[in-house]
Order: sequence, then structure tokens, then C-alpha cells
Amino acid sequence: MMKKMFVMVLKVLGVIVLILVISITVLLAAAPLVNDHVAEKTVKKLVDLPLPENTEYIESVCKAGKLIGCGNGMQYFGAILIQSELSYEELAAYYSNFAEHDWECVVENQVSAEIRIAGEGVTFFSTDVEGDNYYIVYSWGSNKTIFHGFDIRGH
Repeated sequence: MMKKMFVMVLKVLGVIVLILVISITVLLAAAPLVNDHVAEKTVKKLVDLPLPENTEYIESVCKAGKLIGCGNGMQYFGAILIQSELSYEELAAYYSNFAEHDWECVVENQVSAEIRIAGEGVTFFSTDVEGDNYYIVYSWGSNKTIFHGFDIRGH
């Protein structure tokens, strides 16, 4: 009787351990996909904004990971490259109408394909940026799920 109970407890513990291992594996595998999706949603919000007059959309990029600062944590970056006849001041004023926070719809002059705003996690546009009428409009996204803690890129 005691032996049967011991075997039963071992089987239950084995199933619990197996479920735990599978759960952690799924979290580790799903985390980058979920976090990339958050970065894609961040850039999609920018792409979906109406362009000001005399402005052309060129391309967009997004990235998820530990992009600036130190310590652990995921960050979500989305940016569009535009070419415009408008001045920096006009573009900044236009895009500020769509920003709910300081880190959304930020406008900067873009003088090369390299995006330095993303800190150590430098990203590049595929377009050759030539001239002084290129601008980047970028935002930082957020993710309030548990997946940000299971993505190795945030550590």
C-alpha cells in the first residue's frame, strides 16, 4: 500500500515537473515573438498617421531589446523615415499633435541611414539618406505582459 502511494506521488511530481519545464520553454520561445510584435505595433502607429503636406513616406524600422541605458528591461522602438519640404519646426509641431507622451512622435533630422537614437542597438534604414530634407519620426512602445522578462534581448 505504501509503495503504491509512493509511486503515485512520484508520478504526480513527474507530471508537475514536466508541465513546469514545458511552460518555461513555451515562455522562452514565445517571448521574442510577442516582443517583436509590440515593436511592430509601435511602428505601425507611426505609419498609420497621416503625412503632412509636401512630405513623403520612405520606410520604417522597428526593434525590440535593451536599446539604451543599463540594467535589464525590454524596450520597443519604432521609426519612420520621411522626406519633406517642411522645416524641422513645422514637422515637430505637426507630429506633436499625435503624441500623448514625450517619447512618442519625436522628430529629428536624419543625415544617414544609421539610427543613433537607439543607443548601442544601432538600427539602419535601407535607404541612402542624402540631403538635408530627411527626417526620422520615432516612438517608444510598451508591453505590460510577462513576456518582456523572458526575452534574453532584455538582459
